[in-house]
Amino acid sequence: MANEVLNSILKEYEQKKLKAELELEKRKEKLYQSIPRLGEIETELNNFAISTAKDILLHQTSSLRNLNELISKRKQERVDILKKANISNDFLIPHYDCSLCKDTGYVTKDNYRTEMCNCLKQQLLNASFYKSNLANLEKENFDTFKENLFSDEIDLAKYHFNISPKQNIKNIKQKCQEFVKNFDNPDIKNLLFTGNTGLR
Repeated sequence: MANEVLNSILKEYEQKKLKAELELEKRKEKLYQSIPRLGEIETELNNFAISTAKDILLHQTSSLRNLNELISKRKQERVDILKKANISNDFLIPHYDCSLCKDTGYVTKDNYRTEMCNCLKQQLLNASFYKSNLANLEKENFDTFKENLFSDEIDLAKYHFNISPKQNIKNIKQKCQEFVKNFDNPDIKNLLFTGNTGLR
């Protein structure tokens, strides 16, 4: 069940990531129509990246220096064009929900170990919280508990108690409140609720 929840959340992450990247492409397309030089710079930078990879493989360090200079110049030119057009630098990067993991759910640490991002941990926690039926705590708690739903009638033959169902539920509520208040106390025992499903 835990794996199913994780896989379901990761599929949502894939969709979010794809959406952010598609939205970036749409922004770029529109921007490059109005400022064609920015599109040219991106093409040049992509070509420089391919050339850099080739030079690294061929150990051509002198060419690498020239390429790095060209890359720096083009990047600075792009910054200047965006500044002149009063456009933020982050306009040309994907707008992910989580900037840490880029909507993948995982981050790479300094030791190159991959760890679950805090945003994914929170999503898993939210899913567990929802499944535990605790999501309605604002509506369903001790303050909103309605004791009047229970009868004042004392009927030993019917209820098998010499107190009324209302008094019984009040006692149960009190025990539950004591349990919650002393939850961190190791001397306090756990609570066990028994009975058929749906019974009050």
